Amino acid sequence: MDYDKALKLLQSYGQEHVLHYYDKLKLPQQEELLASIDKIDFNVFKSLERGDRKLGELTPADIIPLKQIKKQRASFELAGSAAVRSGKLACVLLAGGQGSRLGSDAPKGCYNIGVTRPLSIFECQMNNLKAACKKAGVYVHLFIMTSEGNDLFTREFFEENNYFGYDAKKIHFYKQSLAPAVSFDGKILMEERYRPVLAPNGNGGWFASLMKAGYGRILTKESIEWLNVYGVDNVLQKPCDLQFFGATLLSGAACGSKVVKKVSPGESVGILCKEDGAASIVEYFEMPDRLKKRREVNGELTFGYGVTLNYMFNVEKLRDVNKKKLPYHLAKKKIPCLKGIRHFVPEEPNGYKIETLAVDIVKLMGSCIGFEVEREKEFAPVKNKTGADSVESARKLLIRNGYKL
Repeated sequence: MDYDKALKLLQSYGQEHVLHYYDKLKLPQQEELLASIDKIDFNVFKSLERGDRKLGELTPADIIPLKQIKKQRASFELAGSAAVRSGKLACVLLAGGQGSRLGSDAPKGCYNIGVTRPLSIFECQMNNLKAACKKAGVYVHLFIMTSEGNDLFTREFFEENNYFGYDAKKIHFYKQSLAPAVSFDGKILMEERYRPVLAPNGNGGWFASLMKAGYGRILTKESIEWLNVYGVDNVLQKPCDLQFFGATLLSGAACGSKVVKKVSPGESVGILCKEDGAASIVEYFEMPDRLKKRREVNGELTFGYGVTLNYMFNVEKLRDVNKKKLPYHLAKKKIPCLKGIRHFVPEEPNGYKIETLAVDIVKLMGSCIGFEVEREKEFAPVKNKTGADSVESARKLLIRNGYKL
């Protein structure tokens, strides 16, 4: 991107201040600034006019409970296995996060969850993927979404570990797009005179970023019809789950979501439900307390199923969804930035970081079937060093599931 193109683009969004110091910069700094502008997803500025999300009428989701799954296990697995062997499925690992909350500067997937031996989160998940592929008799393509800050480290980690015994030709890395951090009046904040504050635009952009990276050609060439998308946080993730895939196919829904029963009304998980009749996932902080606590006659929570960030998405429907704009979520943050010509470290929130979320894609898909899994066998999120959803709790569940740490 050259200066004139960058200026025209910035002016169209009222952000020309980003180039304020351009003439005073050295050539390498000018080049870095123009490259940063080229990476920005300017669609975020359309979202700043949206305001807070207004929920529609919420009703319970369509769920396949554990009892039904046990009865139909064989038929689900048969359907899933046949489709995987036919090349209908690929996997997408969302791995753009850092392990900073765990006390690590490395990508979260590289975190050593082992005790007496090295065992990374990536290895745990790759072992489960290999097991599923072995059962189906084929390797599936695995697309790994990284971020600008952890891409090289992640690639090198996989190479150093011999791709965890997986077919390296089937693994493809790509970076998620970046979004600028903005002040409360919507202006892009600057980290340096030649560098805007940029951050990953959230996991909702996974498919758009995959297509931007050129991997749509693999989906088309190999007639891949479904993508199994899962997050790096959960060490018990089971990608390419043949029963889950088969159940989604047989349901006729455009997507599927693994869910667990919530342990309490206020558990911090997204809630699978219907909104105005269409499948939707409502974040725990967006759902009113009265609905979180509502119970049926049998005592079960009306909205009692939380998502585990493991989804099946129909590719044809995704291509339609990709033409639409996902809502952007604004999070107030303390963002170090330039104030005038000096670097400023705020003590209070001074702006927004802006991101899209994968859960929002579900609503645009139109229909979604919930597939209940056993929490202790498939849900061990690693968000903190200690306490709930932590390294400690994940290690306990891994041991319970037969892992040697």
